Amino acid sequence: MTGKNNIAIGFLTMGLFMAYGFLLIYLRDFAPDKEAWVNSYSVGKHFESRLAHVHGNLFAFLNILIGYLLMRFEPQLSNVKTISWLALTGLLMPIGILSEVYFGLPPALVLIGAIAMTASVIWMGVSFLKIKNQNL
Repeated sequence: MTGKNNIAIGFLTMGLFMAYGFLLIYLRDFAPDKEAWVNSYSVGKHFESRLAHVHGNLFAFLNILIGYLLMRFEPQLSNVKTISWLALTGLLMPIGILSEVYFGLPPALVLIGAIAMTASVIWMGVSFLKIKNQNL
């Protein structure tokens, strides 16, 4: 049942990045130094934090969608486990952005995650192109 983990982890990741959005709202509206946060809207930690929030939710949604499609079309698709693992690995991108912001780590996780998610989406598209219409 390839794809189930993508759906489960996708929903969990989406929930976490949605909750992270509440932190961003706090920093923008309620934190003691909110003016400094607002003034750094397009640079530094503020920008990177928003980038992680958006990509975290996008990549979580992609995992939910990919997981569902892998489960639904598993007999007609090839390399479903590889596509599944690549999509899950893609979640390293937003995690990597946060690790840069909060821990000063290098962007290796960002690059690995971005490449993995891009590969999974392209591989999924090619796999669907290979399906004969009567098999849908």
